[in-house]
Amino acid sequence: MAYTALYRKFRPSNFDEVVGQEAITKTLKNQLKTGRISHAYLFCGTRGTGKTSIAKIMARALNCEHPTEAGPCNECPTCKSILNETSINVVEIDAASNNGVDNIRDIKEQVQYPPTFGKYKVFIIDEVHMLSSGAFNALLKTLEEPPQYVIFILATTEVHKIPITVLSRCQRYDFKRISMDTISQRLKELCKAEGVDIEDRAVEYIAKAADGAMRDALSLLDECISFLQNEKITFDAVLDILGASDISIFNSLLDGIMTGNTIDVLNILNDAVVDGKEIGQFVTDFLWYLRNILILKSTQNDSTLVDMSQQNLQNLKEKAGAVSKETLMRYIRNLSELSNKLKSATQKRVVAELEFIRLMTPQMEENLESVLERLSKLESGIRVGTVIQNSDTPKEVPKPKEEEVIELPKATYDDFMTIKKDWNSIVEHIGGKAGSVYKEAEVEPIKTGGINVVFYNKMYYDMGNSERTVSDLHAYLSEKYGKDIAIEVSLRENKVVRNTRYVSIDEIKSVINTDIIIEQ
Repeated sequence: MAYTALYRKFRPSNFDEVVGQEAITKTLKNQLKTGRISHAYLFCGTRGTGKTSIAKIMARALNCEHPTEAGPCNECPTCKSILNETSINVVEIDAASNNGVDNIRDIKEQVQYPPTFGKYKVFIIDEVHMLSSGAFNALLKTLEEPPQYVIFILATTEVHKIPITVLSRCQRYDFKRISMDTISQRLKELCKAEGVDIEDRAVEYIAKAADGAMRDALSLLDECISFLQNEKITFDAVLDILGASDISIFNSLLDGIMTGNTIDVLNILNDAVVDGKEIGQFVTDFLWYLRNILILKSTQNDSTLVDMSQQNLQNLKEKAGAVSKETLMRYIRNLSELSNKLKSATQKRVVAELEFIRLMTPQMEENLESVLERLSKLESGIRVGTVIQNSDTPKEVPKPKEEEVIELPKATYDDFMTIKKDWNSIVEHIGGKAGSVYKEAEVEPIKTGGINVVFYNKMYYDMGNSERTVSDLHAYLSEKYGKDIAIEVSLRENKVVRNTRYVSIDEIKSVINTDIIIEQ
């Protein structure tokens, strides 16, 4: 008898067996119970989250002769014919290979004929975003006003490619990624049913590697079972089989990147390749390692969102104290881009080596995180008395400027100090174009009241000075502080480090108990 892959063998047969999509299954069960059936459904979500499985369950439940609370009975002749894929009432179409106008015309031909048995003809179109524009146009009329006995279930991993005219004609359901805990629990149940001996750590690693996709988790488990046959599946064995890396390797890799030790970093990559590790998986695992450090750093070492042993956790906490949040975000952003590039790259190793070299040379980049990292290195050099040079000509480190005290009216002072303290939070909450632009700016007070947003880059100044962007900032400040705050936008050619302290005139008055004349 031919072997059946785990993801096919354990495909859920009714709504109650579906895990991780409870909100969707509950809604569909209620629709079946009340008879409020839509003529078109759109299932959206990443791969392996249950879109096709639920579509097939729905198709059987709609035609089942003896429906249950959980959906189809799977025992009646109608259910069995659909399960065996012999029913002409349920038509499955892969739009990746059947994406032309002629294919849609075939559907329109079949729509004309009512079901020979059962209540509904169900058309399941998988990867519907692959249809051509002509095919979408041909589908529109039928999708909008199909016969009462026809139901369309469209499934896609890329909903942004679906025309709005199609979206507006469907009930949309967004399938979320399945949590690691849910996947782990399901894998343990299946291993018990299959008589597979597996360590809990191995199950958890497979669940993490699946990245929210149950089908991927079952495929990875299948791979491990096939490789080890009847042996116990250990954590170390899973690392070897899936080409994963131990955390100690990532500790050394991060140390090499932070110190700019190119030889060590390239040797670690070389060892990974020699050991048979797949470069793409190696980068993905390193991304998770950096993500865990960032989580610890951002939550004051709260480990509830980091799933690993206490020993490794303590190691990560030490790493979190040695690297800045800005540097981590730059590493994660660049490596995420690398992960995408590797999917289509023919010379994966060369592409990976180039990116890791770029990580060690932030001067090659012009984004904010790399600028902050370079400034951090300069500051570190100044603190320890090192003169940082960009050429062979020795340069003196400039002496800090004397403190400049700027006196402000109390209302202006209070407003400005509040906004200055909240500035990072403000630009984060504004979001969008305005938020990203104002991240590059500094704020200064206007003596007559309000703030001056200062840019040192002409491109950012032009964007930050646009009417729409200023309006977004003004609207947010008004909503947040309940008052009208004046905004000016300025451009300065050179960024000069200033040693400035702002003080309230009213506070000075109370201290020296005399009048102060302000020269205009």
